[in-house]
Amino acid sequence: MRAIDIRNKYLKFFENHGHKVIPSAPLIPENDPSVLFTTAGMQPLVPYLLGEKHPEGTRLTDYQKCVRTVDIDEVGDNRHLTYFEMLGNWSLGDYFKEESIKMSFDFLTKELEIPVEKLSVTVFAGDEDAPRDEESANIWKSVGMPENHIYYFGKDDNWWIAGEEGPCGPDTEMFYDTGKEPCSKDCNPSCGCGKYVEIWNNVFMEYYKDKNGYTKLKQQNVDTGLGLERMNMLLQGKETPYDTEIFAPIMEKLQTLAKHDEISSRRIVAEHLRSSMMIISDGGRPSNVDRGYVLRRLIRRMTRHLNKLEIDLNELSGLIDLNIDNLKEMYPELEKNRETIKQVMIEEKDKFVKTLAHGEKEFEKAIAKIKQEGAKKIDGQVVFRLYDTYGFPPEVTSDLAREQGYEIDMEEFQKLFKEHQEKSRMGSEQKFKGGLADQSPETICYHTATHLLNAALKIVVSKDVHQKGSNITAERMRFDFSCDHKLTEEEKQKTEDLVNQWIKEELPVTVEEMKKEDAIASGAECMFIEKYPDIVTVYTIGNISKELCGGPHVKNTKELGTFKIKKEEASSAGVRRIKAILEK
Repeated sequence: MRAIDIRNKYLKFFENHGHKVIPSAPLIPENDPSVLFTTAGMQPLVPYLLGEKHPEGTRLTDYQKCVRTVDIDEVGDNRHLTYFEMLGNWSLGDYFKEESIKMSFDFLTKELEIPVEKLSVTVFAGDEDAPRDEESANIWKSVGMPENHIYYFGKDDNWWIAGEEGPCGPDTEMFYDTGKEPCSKDCNPSCGCGKYVEIWNNVFMEYYKDKNGYTKLKQQNVDTGLGLERMNMLLQGKETPYDTEIFAPIMEKLQTLAKHDEISSRRIVAEHLRSSMMIISDGGRPSNVDRGYVLRRLIRRMTRHLNKLEIDLNELSGLIDLNIDNLKEMYPELEKNRETIKQVMIEEKDKFVKTLAHGEKEFEKAIAKIKQEGAKKIDGQVVFRLYDTYGFPPEVTSDLAREQGYEIDMEEFQKLFKEHQEKSRMGSEQKFKGGLADQSPETICYHTATHLLNAALKIVVSKDVHQKGSNITAERMRFDFSCDHKLTEEEKQKTEDLVNQWIKEELPVTVEEMKKEDAIASGAECMFIEKYPDIVTVYTIGNISKELCGGPHVKNTKELGTFKIKKEEASSAGVRRIKAILEK
């Protein structure tokens, strides 16, 4: 069974159980109060999990394209992926534990024909915040799960929350027994020996956590996620996702082109190629900040490993074609954006080749200084500076040093690199927190303010200005928009004044549901219109702004306070960024 067959079975199964199939949200979130990428299927649905009405009803299902950036440096092993696809089904105040578990069991055992003895499940063991989930355990027993295949674990394993605050609750996770020998007599789904592989997670969202603790949500929700690549691998009896049809053609081609084979480098090239293509197809472009930096890093790491395999970099165009031809049935948007993908990736590859040349010059300066000082080892600080400032790979530094009879202090480099990773991870988690865990009154105000800012820029700068992204916390907002020049002081002041004028006018913020084509005909603005379902939510502010958006928003602009632009700067080619605050 191919990955696309699993996806189609999943969507059809839940459609037959009363769920509306909704489109995948784009990888680059539209009007999300602030993550770099869409990282989970529930991310675009947070307003509805908190109680807003979804235009398609209370039962939803989809496949969601996702990118998670914290493990980029782990890609190359047998399991980590930057881009992946998550299958999901949701109940927004409709069914709860019993129906959710029964449908999951039926899909796994009947649709995918997985023998019951290959499955194990875990449920929440309970603590001072929430009771032991005997209800889920008893439902699993009632559908036919053997009692000795049901395990109880604490919050670390069976409780789901995005960030530190937000909608949350106990979950039940499903595991596939690979048939490997147990690591010990106590081997169970919580150990990492590889015998048990998690395949599905059903979260029973009934709580909201904030700094004061847990409270009950006004509705009980179900949020599930099934990793497509992992399920595909297991059903085909493969060892890694790279052995499946998703990656096999590109892996084989790389092996043919490589002058010497190294499996981890081939995996890195194959994975980063697919991830980069998906991000570019959804509007991403390389830059030195945020999601643009992630894309740049992916392309450069891929290029570095093409060099490591001694594959001619001119082969990149053909590798992109091969990958698009292989994946276009699953992702038709790749075919549509073929030339753009090629142009962006080849240009970035060429820039990196120049970076490598620059890095070699800096290395020569560093080695000359070391020779002068009479040292025999290159300091880890030097290696890290070449890596962090010039993008010069440490293994290249090591190779060049060895040619001149020097070693590098890899221990110190690794220490500095881990500190760098931790900072990046914390930054990524903070962005995730901003989007999912913080639907506070402050962030809701900033979310509404982005609509006013967008409308003001269209009047002051150009009617062709369009939002390219936003990042919101409870303290401030960032807003990226298409623009070919640095704003003048006059443009900034006029924009700020216009937003404050609308706030003072106490404009009502209204919401309505309508057909997608009617929304566009009415002048509503959005990015990625093809990604929206047939019925959409439109927010209107007075007569100055109308946008497709998931919300939430204030009821009246008078709630916003005073808008102040703190900074305006470049974000990437053709994109400017405004940083602003609301004072009350």
